[in-house]
Amino acid sequence: MEIHKFKSVNVFGQALVPCSNDPVTGFFRDGHCNTCAEDTGRHTVCAVMTAEFLAYSKYVGNDLSTPRPEFGFAGLSVGDRWCLCAARFLQAHDEGCAPRVMLSATHQSALDIVPMRVLETYALDE
Repeated sequence: MEIHKFKSVNVFGQALVPCSNDPVTGFFRDGHCNTCAEDTGRHTVCAVMTAEFLAYSKYVGNDLSTPRPEFGFAGLSVGDRWCLCAARFLQAHDEGCAPRVMLSATHQSALDIVPMRVLETYALDE
């Protein structure tokens, strides 16, 4: 089965810029928050990790800070950029612990789940 990426466009309708290559992020592990129909989690929000968000994510069952070498995952640290699931970002927002985001690196399809006004609240770029 061939996987087709959605068009690489950010929330501004412009070319999607990289989120992170260190660590390498994204559903496709291409450094971008690209997505496709098979990405059921919609890993589309380019977020900058905070201690508060990492603790929250672990609490709700997605431990992003512990290394998992068997999956080639070194674990995330404060300041790392990572393509988060849009629904998890919105959940963290609702709980008051959402991380900051890079809008230019956040895929346009995140807007299907997270309103632009919410993303703008956490924006590090304009």
